[in-house]
Amino acid sequence: MTAATALEHLDVLIVGAGLSGIGAAVHLQTALPGKSYAVLEARETSGGTWDLFRYPGIRSDSDMYTLGYSFRPWPGAKAIADGPSILDYIRDTARDHGIDERIRYNAKVVSASWSSDTARWTVTLESGTQLTCGFLFMCSGYYRYDEGYTPEFPGIEDFAGQVVHPQHWPEDLDYAGKKVVVIGSGATAVTLVPAMAETADHVTMLQRTPTYIASRPSADVIADRLRKHLPAKTAYAIVRWKNVLLTMLMYQLSKRRPELIKGLVRKGLEKQLPAGYDIATHFTPPYNPWDQRFCLVPEGDLFKAIREERAAVVTGHIEAFTEKGIRLVGGEELPADVVVTATGLNMLLLGGVQLTVDGHVITPSETVGYRGMMFSGVPNLAMSVGYTNASWTLKCDLICGYVVRLLARMDALGVDIAVPRWTGGDLPDIPFMDLQSGYVLRAQAQFPKQGHAVPWRMHQNYVLDRRLLRGGAEVFEGLELSRSAGASPTSAAGARSAVDGAGAARSA
Repeated sequence: MTAATALEHLDVLIVGAGLSGIGAAVHLQTALPGKSYAVLEARETSGGTWDLFRYPGIRSDSDMYTLGYSFRPWPGAKAIADGPSILDYIRDTARDHGIDERIRYNAKVVSASWSSDTARWTVTLESGTQLTCGFLFMCSGYYRYDEGYTPEFPGIEDFAGQVVHPQHWPEDLDYAGKKVVVIGSGATAVTLVPAMAETADHVTMLQRTPTYIASRPSADVIADRLRKHLPAKTAYAIVRWKNVLLTMLMYQLSKRRPELIKGLVRKGLEKQLPAGYDIATHFTPPYNPWDQRFCLVPEGDLFKAIREERAAVVTGHIEAFTEKGIRLVGGEELPADVVVTATGLNMLLLGGVQLTVDGHVITPSETVGYRGMMFSGVPNLAMSVGYTNASWTLKCDLICGYVVRLLARMDALGVDIAVPRWTGGDLPDIPFMDLQSGYVLRAQAQFPKQGHAVPWRMHQNYVLDRRLLRGGAEVFEGLELSRSAGASPTSAAGARSAVDGAGAARSA
């Protein structure tokens, strides 16, 4: 290939301009300012999830002191924030750090091919454009943006009303004064029901199985007090750790003493729901806390809507849609003008990008995950995926810090290839994600496996991960580092600069 036709090359390509992709770019340019990079975004706007979802009441399901970036204090008054405020936070971060100038929109990555001879990924976009990079950092989330999950409902074509999925909310949907049925019981459903109940005639949440739901204040009183007396970054760090430890305590108690947590949840429900309400049927799941995600409702807004009879919960199985609503097994019919199918996501690993390594197609499910971010046998690639039992960004921040330290170490050693090597024999059978939620179970065949021990095992534990991902040379055990034929040794000065620069990421 001549110089005139050579593909554009960058040191790092970040795929995705959402919460994790913007964070990755800040970590990279802060710790390693000499690295060339770009952010490839499939859509025409940034923000990822927080731009895509536009349904009424959309909000975080984690507190913003842990969902926010480690390097940028959350400025809002509410700890459980609305979607537009989170979107502003992401875009403000991108603008303030100059990341917005590095984003290339309508740049959907469809494939990436690795060559060990050149130590480069050749990345192909949907448009046909190609470019190369030395390291590919996938920050594209874990679900399909083009379609949500909707089960097959018998008779849905007979329904005279409107059926909507929250992932593709029509801007002109008018549900004021209408009867609405929301199918589902997860975070989206419990958000939609009270929001729509403000103007709808009535909203029914139709669920097959209850979910653990608890009320929490929308504001953090301790955070408000600290911010009055301490610098913003100091107050933010204290509250962040407070919330991390409380979340970990809740999770550990859920796993070790599930009956205790069940009892506490029930007491909270008894205070929030009308006297004599059938909690056993509608709010008592058949599984233990945190076998699936735990839902939080700020200020008990869902329970308030139920108390005021603007909303109701029905637990049962759908037999079929009818012209005027939904008929349940057993014969009960729920009248509806609008049905919202809050039935979940379609998970999609790596945004559906097809990987090949030296001509061999990579099937992720035939690999083992390395430290929850890389794949055995796949060089110079990492993905940013958050926790299932805590805020997404906590883990993503740690992953970003690890990646920039890995890049710095590679520079310091004069190597340009880093590949996890699984030496444990047969492929293990431990799922990559340990939740029993439907969207996870449907997608397990897409994901890599886990091993039984570090570095092939994930722990869903922020404190432990900080130690495992932020240490010295031992955190790179299991990685095979080598030089390609065309690699050039890093100078001693460059090596020292790279190592020093990587230290900036330790605040993650």
